[in-house]
Amino acid sequence: MRMLEYETYEEAHKNFTWDQTWEIFDGSPENFNMAHECIDRHVGKGIALRIKFDDGHREEYSFDQVSKMSSQFAHALEVMGVKYQDKVAIMLDPCLEYYVSLFGTMKRGSIAVPCYSQFGPDALEYRLKDSGAKVLVTTEEVKKMPIDWSKTSVITVGQSFQRFTDGNPDRYETKTNAKDIAVYQYTSGTTKKYPDAVKHYHRSIVTLMPAAIFGRGFRLGDRYFCPSNPAWGHGLWHGTLSPLALGVAAGAYSGKFDIDVLLKGLEEFEIDNMGAAPTVYRLIKNSGLIGRHRLLIKKMHYTGEPMDTDTFQFFKDVFGVPPHSGYGSTEAGALIYQYAGFKDWNVKSGSLGKPMPGMEVTLLDEEGNEVPRGTIGEIALKRRGEWFRVKDAAVVDEDGYYWHKGRVDDVIISAGWTISPTEVEDALLKHPAVLESVVVGVPHADRGLIVKAFIVASQEPCEELKKEIQNFVKEKLSKHEYPREIQFMHSFPKTESGKIKKAELKKILSNN
Repeated sequence: MRMLEYETYEEAHKNFTWDQTWEIFDGSPENFNMAHECIDRHVGKGIALRIKFDDGHREEYSFDQVSKMSSQFAHALEVMGVKYQDKVAIMLDPCLEYYVSLFGTMKRGSIAVPCYSQFGPDALEYRLKDSGAKVLVTTEEVKKMPIDWSKTSVITVGQSFQRFTDGNPDRYETKTNAKDIAVYQYTSGTTKKYPDAVKHYHRSIVTLMPAAIFGRGFRLGDRYFCPSNPAWGHGLWHGTLSPLALGVAAGAYSGKFDIDVLLKGLEEFEIDNMGAAPTVYRLIKNSGLIGRHRLLIKKMHYTGEPMDTDTFQFFKDVFGVPPHSGYGSTEAGALIYQYAGFKDWNVKSGSLGKPMPGMEVTLLDEEGNEVPRGTIGEIALKRRGEWFRVKDAAVVDEDGYYWHKGRVDDVIISAGWTISPTEVEDALLKHPAVLESVVVGVPHADRGLIVKAFIVASQEPCEELKKEIQNFVKEKLSKHEYPREIQFMHSFPKTESGKIKKAELKKILSNN
């Protein structure tokens, strides 16, 4: 059977093989390019991109337009001297130039490095230096940041970008294979690390097809929208690349987030398939605005964090279909889903679902032994004969559904963003009034978790100092990573070796 023909989870779980994913594409392992599979092979098939901007206007671009302009960009990189597997960073909100740069870089055989548009100079410079990016595509405002630009050429949107691409041929012959790296996706990693660049290959789009077809239910003719920023995993892989690979237009939101603008975009584009972080669904529910718009949603899915029962039931009542969850990680990919692609799938509210067909997933204890059903263990994926742990705890119920039980490390997932406490702590310590800092995640009604900082300060704590520190981190790091709560401390509990006892700080939280 072909992948699009499976009707039930049991049928797919029994009969699916990874060879079936290659039947979807033009290329072979020896000759494969993600930009060709997502864009060029769909030329003549209509709209590729639908973008709703925060000022209210919207834009649409066809596969033909994106194909031609990304080919021009690939040629321009070649003329510039950007070589095979050189890195090209892109720091833009969704716009035509973002997608042209992304797919043009892939066509060239270079490596795209998406960077969040709200990064401050420290966060951006770290990624540019760590990746060795030869080029950055961004805005004039970013170009003014106090960053050492000596090893990075900057192309800004507008006339500079147009001059860069104009006059180049609008077709480009790709020369990549499936094992070539296509994207560096930065993840916050563990609390002991700074953000790591996870390597994604051109073949990564092939391995994403079970999640796209079975989990998210993409079908030709869907009108899809995902407001998650494509600098991050969800917005890039599930919001952009996987629908495009199936000839389904990608819908995106650009700019400062506004619920009413988003809902207008869903109405104007006649969206019937939507993917977003649970925070977005909660904000829509709490806004009271959904009844003002004529929405046509038939499929909904979410990832990044659990969805609360009230939000789940609200959307099930409004649209007559339940939201479907998807669980995975930047390093491991899509692992466990509630399946929007199977009409008879029974969604259990609050559950992660069941493992993806073709994946061997289990729960392990600390010694590496599989745990029985009903017992908490760490989710692990079998890779090349060994178990790969993904740092989340879960329980499996009597029906084989997985239930998330939190992180097994201290990484913070807030409103779908993965945040490294180490990186936030480092930014805090650059403020002259901060002597010591510890960052943890604490529960929040809308965002799941938020960043909380414990700080030992060199001056008298006050509300003004708190706001000053928060704004400092916003500017230095990112607007989504700053500590929304700050608790000043006279000192930290420490071990004999001087290491801060984070466990005792968490006890303070539980007693507050």
